[in-house]
Amino acid sequence: MTLTIAGLQHVGVPGDVDANLAIVATAARDAASQGAHLLVTPEMFVTGYNIGARLAPLATPDLAERVAAIAAETGIAIVAGLPEPVPGGGIANALVLVDREGQELLRYRKTHLFGALDRSLFMAGDTLPGIVDLHGVRLSVLICYDVEFPETVRAAALAGADAVIVPTAQMEPYAHIAERLIPVRAWESQVHVVYVNRVGAEGDLSYVGRSSIASPEGTTLASLGAHDIGLVIATIDPETTRRARRENPYLHDRRTDLY
Repeated sequence: MTLTIAGLQHVGVPGDVDANLAIVATAARDAASQGAHLLVTPEMFVTGYNIGARLAPLATPDLAERVAAIAAETGIAIVAGLPEPVPGGGIANALVLVDREGQELLRYRKTHLFGALDRSLFMAGDTLPGIVDLHGVRLSVLICYDVEFPETVRAAALAGADAVIVPTAQMEPYAHIAERLIPVRAWESQVHVVYVNRVGAEGDLSYVGRSSIASPEGTTLASLGAHDIGLVIATIDPETTRRARRENPYLHDRRTDLY
Protein backbone atom coordinates (compact mmCIF):
# COMPACT_ATOMS: atom_id res chain seq x y z
CA MET A 1 0.00 0.00 0.00
CA THR A 2 1.04 3.59 -0.61
CA LEU A 3 -0.33 6.91 0.62
CA THR A 4 -0.52 10.05 -1.51
CA ILE A 5 -0.31 13.18 0.61
CA ALA A 6 -1.21 16.74 -0.37
CA GLY A 7 0.05 19.67 1.69
CA LEU A 8 -1.86 22.95 1.46
CA GLN A 9 0.44 25.98 1.30
CA HIS A 10 -1.74 29.04 1.78
CA VAL A 11 -1.96 32.46 3.44
CA GLY A 12 -5.33 31.80 5.07
CA VAL A 13 -7.59 34.47 6.57
CA PRO A 14 -6.41 35.45 10.07
CA GLY A 15 -9.21 35.21 12.62
CA ASP A 16 -11.89 33.94 10.21
CA VAL A 17 -12.73 30.29 10.93
CA ASP A 18 -15.47 30.04 8.31
CA ALA A 19 -13.21 31.38 5.57
CA ASN A 20 -10.35 29.09 6.52
CA LEU A 21 -12.56 26.01 6.65
CA ALA A 22 -13.91 26.92 3.22
CA ILE A 23 -10.30 27.03 1.96
CA VAL A 24 -9.70 23.61 3.52
CA ALA A 25 -12.84 22.20 1.88
CA THR A 26 -11.82 23.50 -1.56
CA ALA A 27 -8.30 22.12 -1.11
CA ALA A 28 -9.69 18.77 0.05
CA ARG A 29 -11.78 18.42 -3.10
CA ASP A 30 -8.84 19.45 -5.26
CA ALA A 31 -6.47 17.04 -3.50
CA ALA A 32 -8.95 14.17 -3.77
CA SER A 33 -9.43 14.84 -7.47
CA GLN A 34 -5.65 14.47 -7.90
CA GLY A 35 -5.66 11.10 -6.16
CA ALA A 36 -4.49 12.19 -2.71
CA HIS A 37 -5.59 10.20 0.34
CA LEU A 38 -4.60 12.84 2.92
CA LEU A 39 -4.65 16.64 3.03
CA VAL A 40 -2.40 18.51 5.48
CA THR A 41 -2.88 22.17 6.46
CA PRO A 42 -0.30 24.53 7.97
CA GLU A 43 0.02 25.10 11.72
CA MET A 44 -3.06 26.71 13.35
CA PHE A 45 -4.63 27.16 9.92
CA VAL A 46 -8.25 26.90 11.06
CA THR A 47 -8.08 30.13 13.07
CA GLY A 48 -4.80 31.78 12.17
CA TYR A 49 -1.62 31.63 14.21
CA ASN A 50 -0.33 35.12 15.04
CA ILE A 51 -3.68 36.71 15.91
CA GLY A 52 -3.15 37.57 19.58
CA ALA A 53 -6.23 38.19 21.72
CA ARG A 54 -8.53 37.22 18.85
CA LEU A 55 -7.54 33.59 19.31
CA ALA A 56 -9.18 32.73 22.63
CA PRO A 57 -12.83 33.24 21.53
CA LEU A 58 -12.18 31.13 18.43
CA ALA A 59 -10.71 28.16 20.32
CA THR A 60 -13.95 26.20 20.62
CA PRO A 61 -14.31 22.42 21.02
CA ASP A 62 -16.31 22.08 17.79
CA LEU A 63 -13.42 22.95 15.45
CA ALA A 64 -12.27 19.34 15.15
CA GLU A 65 -15.83 18.27 14.41
CA ARG A 66 -16.07 20.82 11.62
CA VAL A 67 -12.84 19.49 10.10
CA ALA A 68 -14.23 15.95 10.39
CA ALA A 69 -17.35 17.00 8.52
CA ILE A 70 -15.23 18.30 5.64
CA ALA A 71 -13.30 15.02 5.50
CA ALA A 72 -16.51 12.99 5.39
CA GLU A 73 -18.01 15.25 2.72
CA THR A 74 -14.94 15.26 0.45
CA GLY A 75 -13.80 11.67 1.07
CA ILE A 76 -10.22 12.46 2.06
CA ALA A 77 -8.40 12.23 5.38
CA ILE A 78 -7.27 15.55 6.85
CA VAL A 79 -4.59 16.77 9.25
CA ALA A 80 -5.65 20.24 10.39
CA GLY A 81 -3.82 22.70 12.63
CA LEU A 82 -6.14 24.30 15.18
CA PRO A 83 -6.34 25.59 18.76
CA GLU A 84 -7.57 23.19 21.42
CA PRO A 85 -9.04 24.38 24.73
CA VAL A 86 -7.16 22.90 27.68
CA PRO A 87 -9.23 21.75 30.67
CA GLY A 88 -8.72 24.16 33.54
CA GLY A 89 -7.96 27.04 31.21
CA GLY A 90 -5.55 27.86 28.42
CA ILE A 91 -5.16 26.87 24.79
CA ALA A 92 -2.95 24.27 23.11
CA ASN A 93 -1.45 24.66 19.65
CA ALA A 94 -2.80 21.40 18.30
CA LEU A 95 -3.65 19.30 15.30
CA VAL A 96 -6.25 16.67 14.59
CA LEU A 97 -6.04 13.77 12.15
CA VAL A 98 -9.35 12.43 10.86
CA ASP A 99 -9.91 9.71 8.29
CA ARG A 100 -11.95 10.00 5.10
CA GLU A 101 -15.13 9.15 7.02
CA GLY A 102 -14.49 11.87 9.60
CA GLN A 103 -13.40 9.55 12.39
CA GLU A 104 -10.73 11.06 14.62
CA LEU A 105 -7.56 8.96 14.61
CA LEU A 106 -5.13 11.19 16.48
CA ARG A 107 -4.90 14.51 18.30
CA TYR A 108 -1.61 16.15 19.28
CA ARG A 109 -0.54 19.27 21.17
CA LYS A 110 2.71 21.03 20.24
CA THR A 111 5.31 20.08 22.84
CA HIS A 112 8.08 22.58 21.99
CA LEU A 113 6.89 26.19 22.17
CA PHE A 114 8.84 28.72 20.12
CA GLY A 115 9.72 32.06 21.65
CA ALA A 116 7.56 34.69 23.27
CA LEU A 117 4.75 34.37 20.71
CA ASP A 118 4.05 30.69 21.38
CA ARG A 119 4.47 31.08 25.12
CA SER A 120 2.10 34.05 25.28
CA LEU A 121 -0.69 32.16 23.52
CA PHE A 122 -0.32 28.46 24.23
CA MET A 123 0.24 25.79 26.83
CA ALA A 124 2.76 23.11 25.82
CA GLY A 125 1.72 19.52 25.36
CA ASP A 126 3.61 16.96 27.41
CA THR A 127 3.29 13.82 25.29
CA LEU A 128 4.71 12.90 21.90
CA PRO A 129 2.17 11.37 19.52
CA GLY A 130 1.70 7.73 18.76
CA ILE A 131 1.64 6.01 15.38
CA VAL A 132 -1.45 5.85 13.16
CA ASP A 133 -1.93 3.44 10.27
CA LEU A 134 -3.57 5.05 7.24
CA HIS A 135 -3.90 3.00 4.05
CA GLY A 136 -1.18 0.67 5.33
CA VAL A 137 1.27 3.55 5.87
CA ARG A 138 2.40 4.34 9.41
CA LEU A 139 2.21 8.03 10.28
CA SER A 140 3.31 10.23 13.14
CA VAL A 141 2.96 13.99 13.55
CA LEU A 142 4.79 17.02 14.94
CA ILE A 143 4.12 20.76 14.82
CA CYS A 144 6.62 23.34 13.52
CA TYR A 145 9.40 23.89 16.11
CA ASP A 146 9.02 20.27 17.28
CA VAL A 147 10.77 19.02 14.13
CA GLU A 148 13.85 21.12 14.83
CA PHE A 149 14.75 18.75 17.67
CA PRO A 150 16.22 15.57 16.19
CA GLU A 151 14.95 13.50 19.11
CA THR A 152 11.31 13.99 18.10
CA VAL A 153 11.77 12.64 14.58
CA ARG A 154 14.02 9.88 15.87
CA ALA A 155 11.33 8.80 18.34
CA ALA A 156 8.81 8.51 15.49
CA ALA A 157 11.26 6.53 13.36
CA LEU A 158 12.07 4.13 16.19
CA ALA A 159 8.34 3.62 16.72
CA GLY A 160 8.10 2.49 13.09
CA ALA A 161 6.75 5.58 11.31
CA ASP A 162 7.02 5.71 7.53
CA ALA A 163 6.29 9.44 7.51
CA VAL A 164 6.18 12.33 9.95
CA ILE A 165 3.57 14.99 9.15
CA VAL A 166 4.62 18.52 10.20
CA PRO A 167 2.19 21.45 9.89
CA THR A 168 4.24 24.60 10.39
CA ALA A 169 4.12 28.40 10.45
CA GLN A 170 7.78 29.03 9.70
CA MET A 171 8.70 32.68 9.35
CA GLU A 172 11.62 34.90 8.37
CA PRO A 173 14.55 34.69 8.99
CA TYR A 174 14.32 30.90 9.24
CA ALA A 175 13.97 29.80 5.61
CA HIS A 176 17.06 27.62 6.10
CA ILE A 177 14.94 25.29 8.27
CA ALA A 178 12.65 24.55 5.34
CA GLU A 179 15.46 24.42 2.79
CA ARG A 180 18.19 22.50 4.61
CA LEU A 181 17.05 21.01 7.89
CA ILE A 182 14.02 19.08 6.67
CA PRO A 183 15.95 16.83 4.21
CA VAL A 184 18.51 16.18 6.97
CA ARG A 185 15.79 15.16 9.43
CA ALA A 186 14.43 12.73 6.84
CA TRP A 187 17.84 11.25 6.05
CA GLU A 188 19.15 10.89 9.59
CA SER A 189 16.13 8.83 10.69
CA GLN A 190 15.23 7.21 7.35
CA VAL A 191 11.68 8.53 7.41
CA HIS A 192 9.60 10.70 5.09
CA VAL A 193 9.00 14.23 6.39
CA VAL A 194 5.97 16.17 5.15
CA TYR A 195 6.53 19.87 5.96
CA VAL A 196 3.55 22.13 5.22
CA ASN A 197 3.99 25.87 5.72
CA ARG A 198 2.13 29.15 5.35
CA VAL A 199 2.89 31.98 2.94
CA GLY A 200 2.26 35.69 3.08
CA ALA A 201 2.17 37.78 6.25
CA GLU A 202 0.22 37.64 9.49
CA GLY A 203 0.73 40.50 11.93
CA ASP A 204 4.47 41.14 12.11
CA LEU A 205 5.38 37.70 10.75
CA SER A 206 6.39 37.01 7.16
CA TYR A 207 6.08 33.32 6.36
CA VAL A 208 8.68 31.61 4.19
CA GLY A 209 6.58 29.01 2.35
CA ARG A 210 8.85 26.34 0.84
CA SER A 211 6.61 23.41 1.82
CA SER A 212 8.16 20.10 0.89
CA ILE A 213 7.98 16.34 1.16
CA ALA A 214 11.38 14.74 1.80
CA SER A 215 12.22 11.07 1.33
CA PRO A 216 14.14 8.78 3.70
CA GLU A 217 17.14 9.21 1.39
CA GLY A 218 17.11 12.95 2.07
CA THR A 219 15.88 13.88 -1.40
CA THR A 220 12.97 16.23 -2.03
CA LEU A 221 10.03 14.46 -3.66
CA ALA A 222 7.95 17.62 -4.14
CA SER A 223 8.15 21.24 -3.08
CA LEU A 224 6.66 24.70 -3.46
CA GLY A 225 8.36 28.09 -3.59
CA ALA A 226 8.50 30.92 -1.10
CA HIS A 227 5.27 32.56 -2.29
CA ASP A 228 3.31 29.79 -4.02
CA ILE A 229 -0.29 29.07 -3.04
CA GLY A 230 -1.39 25.53 -3.80
CA LEU A 231 -0.77 21.87 -3.08
CA VAL A 232 2.50 20.01 -2.69
CA ILE A 233 1.82 16.35 -3.49
CA ALA A 234 3.87 13.16 -3.26
CA THR A 235 3.32 9.47 -2.63
CA ILE A 236 4.67 7.76 0.48
CA ASP A 237 5.76 4.18 -0.14
CA PRO A 238 6.65 2.13 2.97
CA GLU A 239 9.00 0.05 0.84
CA THR A 240 11.09 3.20 0.29
CA THR A 241 11.41 3.53 4.06
CA ARG A 242 12.40 -0.13 4.44
CA ARG A 243 14.92 0.07 1.60
CA ALA A 244 16.52 3.21 3.01
CA ARG A 245 16.97 1.52 6.38
CA ARG A 246 18.47 -1.58 4.77
CA GLU A 247 20.91 0.37 2.63
CA ASN A 248 21.89 2.80 5.36
CA PRO A 249 21.76 0.97 8.74
CA TYR A 250 22.23 4.24 10.57
CA LEU A 251 19.67 3.52 13.27
CA HIS A 252 21.16 0.10 14.02
CA ASP A 253 24.66 1.53 14.31
CA ARG A 254 23.83 3.95 17.11
CA ARG A 255 25.81 3.45 20.32
CA THR A 256 22.96 3.86 22.77
CA ASP A 257 25.23 2.56 25.53
CA LEU A 258 27.16 5.83 25.18
CA TYR A 259 24.33 8.34 25.04
